[in-house]
Amino acid sequence: MTPTGSDAPGAVRRLPMFPLGTVLLPGSLLPLRLFEERYLRMVEDLLAGDREFGVVLIRRGHEVGGGEERHDVGTRARILEASRAPDGRWSVVAVGLQRLRVEAWQPDDPYPVADVRAWPDERHGGPPAGAVDDLRDRVSHLLDGHRRLGDPVPSEETVDGWDLADDPALATFQLADRVPIGTFDRQRLLEVRDAAGRVAELGRLVDEAREVVELRLAEGGTAGRGHDDRR
Repeated sequence: MTPTGSDAPGAVRRLPMFPLGTVLLPGSLLPLRLFEERYLRMVEDLLAGDREFGVVLIRRGHEVGGGEERHDVGTRARILEASRAPDGRWSVVAVGLQRLRVEAWQPDDPYPVADVRAWPDERHGGPPAGAVDDLRDRVSHLLDGHRRLGDPVPSEETVDGWDLADDPALATFQLADRVPIGTFDRQRLLEVRDAAGRVAELGRLVDEAREVVELRLAEGGTAGRGHDDRR
């Protein structure tokens, strides 16, 4: 399985969809605990098929009960593990495969479904040589500052052992997943059209976050904490 694996270029396919209060990036893992009846049914249908579904961020509304307003750019995902508790609830771990764009929403019957099209990066829009490595160093320095402040970040061993993909498109998503930024910043990164633009946008967010961290360090860690509002 390749996280950036794609459907046929330009093809539209119908996928079960999971609107969430968080953003799934390609190459990232998504743990879910499901109890709502429509999504219990969805998991059963997915496990009987190819296990693939779409994830989109809720623009407005709630995850439970339906009727929410949804973003139209999300990520195709595949279930890696699924286990059912005695009370009928499902625990699922999925991986993000590739960015998608929703072409049309279908009626929720019984769960959300949409016609989607794969949205790969524009291959001619790659970042300059060395840009991803430079961004990786900046992200590492940002996380080191958070660590010194006692903020929850990946362990030093994890940071030192980062194994980024050779594909700049996936590598930039991997870096974005490690940065403690807000949900809507993460969605904006998902919607950037190519890796070069994502390097620039993520670099801007990292630099802004480092300014806050440096201020907190200078003030003895008393300034407002950085945040990540993912659920």
